[in-house]
Amino acid sequence: MQIGELARTTSTKVETIRFYEKIGLLPEPGRTAGNYRDYGAAHLARLSFIRRARDLGFTLDQVRELLALSDDRTRSCSAVDSVARAHLAQIDQKIADLRALRRELDEVIGQCSQGAISDCRIIEALGPSSHARH
Repeated sequence: MQIGELARTTSTKVETIRFYEKIGLLPEPGRTAGNYRDYGAAHLARLSFIRRARDLGFTLDQVRELLALSDDRTRSCSAVDSVARAHLAQIDQKIADLRALRRELDEVIGQCSQGAISDCRIIEALGPSSHARH
């Protein structure tokens, strides 16, 4: 299949497929007699794996590691589990950070008196003097 069909099948932009080839996540395909890229089932499976991993928020380095692990079917699954657990810990930290951010923003909004901008607590909280307090 040509790159456009692979792109449509996996909902991936052509530029992204080329980028994945360039950085070594996706092997470069063979070429047709007309010099078009010729992707096969293995490319489709690998790109689908990459897409799903990226949809789950894995970084490109983590995807690379997961692909390397999946290429060696004899390895213990514990290595994959370790990558997934590390990613889950990162997600949990982001959630905690977002909750703290939400509480702080909610507190600032709650202090808004709907008066003049010169008295606006939101504008004041965003100013440079407020960063020194935090």
